[in-house]
Amino acid sequence: MIRVYLAGPMSGYPELNFPAFHAEAARLRAMGFEIANPAEIDVGPDPTWLECMRACIKLLSDCDGIALLPGWEQSEGANVEHTLARGLRLRVMQARHIVGLAGDMPVISQEAVVKLLDEAEAA
Repeated sequence: MIRVYLAGPMSGYPELNFPAFHAEAARLRAMGFEIANPAEIDVGPDPTWLECMRACIKLLSDCDGIALLPGWEQSEGANVEHTLARGLRLRVMQARHIVGLAGDMPVISQEAVVKLLDEAEAA
């Protein structure tokens, strides 16, 4: 089973954006993914940003890929996680583009494939 870490913005969002994390985790789990959801980590009462990041990085390091939630680009923590995932050569995907699972391969939407092809042609 493929284990995917969810990354996205939390700081400054109502309820730390947990509803978006939980909804995406439920959607991907229904497809058969094993999800590492940072919104499910208990780092104790009133943790610092660094304490949260240390817990998240430990969780991410045990995953096969990362699924990025909307707004991740504006999140300092999600940018750290994205950079680490790329450095570890994990699969990096936009969460919204994931439409299924075939064995241990994520299936992405046609829209995502077209976008990737367009980017490759432009390069």
